Amino acid sequence: MPLKPWTESARRLVDVATGRAKADLVVRNGRWVNVHSGEIVAATDIAVADGRFAYCGPDASHCIGPETIVVDAGGRYLVPGLCDAHMHVESGMVTVTEFCRAVIPHGTTSMFIDPHEIANVLGLPGVRLMHDEAVAMPVNVFVQMPSCVPSAPGLENAGASLDEKDVAEAMTWPGIIGLGEVMNFPGVAANDPKMVAEIAETAKAGKTVGGHYASPDLGPTFAGYVAGGPEDDHEGTRMEDAIARVRQGMKAMLRLGSAWYDVAEQIRAVTEAGVDSRNFILCTDDCHSGTLVHDGHMDRVVRHAIAQGLKPITAIQMATLNTAEHFKLQRELGSITPGRRADFLIVSNLPELAIDEVWARGVKQAEKGKLVAEIAPYAYPASAKNTVKLGKRIDSSDFDIHAPAGANSVTARVIGVVENQAPTKALTRTLGVENGLVAMDRAQDVAQIAVVERHRGAGTVSNAFVSGFGYVKDCAVASTVAHDSHHIIVVGTDKADMAFAANRLGEVGGGLIVVSGGKELALVELPIAGLMSDERAEIVAEKAGKVLAAMAQCGCTLNNATMQHTLLALVVIPELRISDIGLVDVRTFEKVSVLV
Repeated sequence: MPLKPWTESARRLVDVATGRAKADLVVRNGRWVNVHSGEIVAATDIAVADGRFAYCGPDASHCIGPETIVVDAGGRYLVPGLCDAHMHVESGMVTVTEFCRAVIPHGTTSMFIDPHEIANVLGLPGVRLMHDEAVAMPVNVFVQMPSCVPSAPGLENAGASLDEKDVAEAMTWPGIIGLGEVMNFPGVAANDPKMVAEIAETAKAGKTVGGHYASPDLGPTFAGYVAGGPEDDHEGTRMEDAIARVRQGMKAMLRLGSAWYDVAEQIRAVTEAGVDSRNFILCTDDCHSGTLVHDGHMDRVVRHAIAQGLKPITAIQMATLNTAEHFKLQRELGSITPGRRADFLIVSNLPELAIDEVWARGVKQAEKGKLVAEIAPYAYPASAKNTVKLGKRIDSSDFDIHAPAGANSVTARVIGVVENQAPTKALTRTLGVENGLVAMDRAQDVAQIAVVERHRGAGTVSNAFVSGFGYVKDCAVASTVAHDSHHIIVVGTDKADMAFAANRLGEVGGGLIVVSGGKELALVELPIAGLMSDERAEIVAEKAGKVLAAMAQCGCTLNNATMQHTLLALVVIPELRISDIGLVDVRTFEKVSVLV
């Protein structure tokens, strides 16, 4: 049943709290993890009516009637449902429904999703599809309207574009909670009219503006960005990044995704520098389906934060109340207190966050790590599929990089992968020339990288070099998940394999593939916008695991290498990236030549 607004349930909540009416659910004898007071209150009962908390106190016997479900917590901890403050469902390569199925057993009951991946392929209709799926979930899935589609105008060509009129329209939708990460940080600092207008439309709607300041420069550009309106940021990697954001009135979002490990360094701002923890929020940003199924979601992030020296209740605040307050939802979620949505966990070991049961809106959703609730599937229309348009069959010669006439060697700009972080390095390497073409160099760990246009059938291919994957065999890895414009991104050591991989993704309508010696080693089909599967999360995780294993078989040792692969086209994170127009130096936001 849909959750009633508080205004429609308030009278009953008052009656249940005072004993004049009986609760739907009472949980007895729990240890109340109170994120408002920072206490753990023993011997606490909670009573629930209409999917909301009505009473939290020492004895709820006056709330119990003949129809009331009574659960004995047995002295276990009652913890607010966990919130992921910033994330992209598409990074899990599954639908919103399947994402929820995967993360609910891990204690996540609220998610703040930015569907800018599907927006770059399908535009506003794509955002609406994910919004409508989100509001149908049995947990809280709020949507941030994508702000930068494309992420860097003039440096890439996406499948669609959004502007302030689209933002204004989306702000009227019931599930929109704010503006998604504003990645065009130079634009905000320079008062770009489009960015100013989008932020203004969000502010007029009274909603939160998400940030994305992907630069180590904390000088005037950073000051201008903050003055322009973004209220949080998840791109920090250093302790000083977190401190600077909090001092300027932003919320420092610390992420632990499948490949981004930014919590440990930044949390030192709290544990060592003594900065107020209430201005810190935990999130995942991007989680691979394998991580969700095997390792966890926000429970994994909270455990990691505790392992860095935080008190358990402080880490839980960063994943509950702090998030709710940031999105102006503290009267709806983020704590076990009267009037809020009855989203809570029954936990047997607090430091280890051992979750025995997950409840959302007063209904048991999961027990002992297994989903027990039924979630109806959501069918995506045909318009969301068959989005890979190559225009021609890709040939190995499309990946040729020509050397200057008569050259025996050249100096090339090379994208340097940084393990467990989103930023890259701008490297240079001396490469040989064979038959007039610049050659890859496995001894220097230099492979070729290419972006194949797939939205309009233009048939164009841009080429460059990349280092860090460690491939030692003839191979190629290709993906239609290529943040943010989502063309086909191919990394390989053999051009024939690269062509095979790109063409195969065209045949299946999108996905992630590994090819070696002309043979397909592993494939995840992603028919929905070339970004998401229509299969169950467990199946996608198994296929994605085979992709990672195949990459390792080719020599790759990176942690969660597919995440690193798919981010190499994101031309808003320094230092060097590749898009459909060529190699981009994100430090200057300019296209640069491959050869120096």
